[in-house]
Amino acid sequence: MDPTNDKAGTDGTILPALPEDWQRCLAVAAHPDDIEYGTASAVARWTAQGKHVTYLLATRGEAGIDGMHPDQAGPLRESEERAGAREVGVDDVEFLDHRDGVIEDGLVLRRDIVRAMRRHRPEIVVSGAFTVRMVMGLTNQADHRVVGLAALDAARDAGNRWIFPELADEGREPWNGIRMVCLAGAQQPTHGVDITGEPLARGIASLAAHAEYTKGLGAQGFEPGPFLTWASKMGGPALGVESAVLFDVHQLIPDGPPPWV
Repeated sequence: MDPTNDKAGTDGTILPALPEDWQRCLAVAAHPDDIEYGTASAVARWTAQGKHVTYLLATRGEAGIDGMHPDQAGPLRESEERAGAREVGVDDVEFLDHRDGVIEDGLVLRRDIVRAMRRHRPEIVVSGAFTVRMVMGLTNQADHRVVGLAALDAARDAGNRWIFPELADEGREPWNGIRMVCLAGAQQPTHGVDITGEPLARGIASLAAHAEYTKGLGAQGFEPGPFLTWASKMGGPALGVESAVLFDVHQLIPDGPPPWV
């Protein structure tokens, strides 16, 4: 789930806007629908600017629908993810086929993500918070924590030729161009993206594409439009806008001269 923070901005401070002077983004998530809980609205804004965004999913979400066998749920959720991605201008959606619900933290996952980073050469990486608690104090799910931290670590590994040197044999040379890793759902966000208007509408359409999955959420059902509208308006004041998604940004390449110059 993406960041909306009902405490952010209440002290009168305004977060800076996430820099947008880049062209390529890799969004890394554990499951189909993870990106759609807010980040997809930011993606809609970016693709409208002509930026290229690729989705990388660790699993196909096959364990996510109660009453539906994973052999059926996996292909269904993959289809919903591709449909949702198209709603926000994303055509490139890849799956790593780790096992849903029990993603193992370790070198295999990191190497798979590094491989994708070296292939796509993103300038920014977007993923999810890896803390046990996330926005509004909610307990973070295990797969989310594992994938979020692996994505952050992989962003550094991608540029080191001595980490996973076997990837060079596949033609995947090191990539040192990742400037920042932006984590959604953090309790203490540092930046935001204005999604007021069309980006939010497209983000809602993206989440609505996950109809089979979301109809099983909550005893009273789940409606993407009201939920994302509420969530983005909770984040808006932190950026000084009507609707926003918020990120905790880890800077890998400093902007401007070093502070000691």
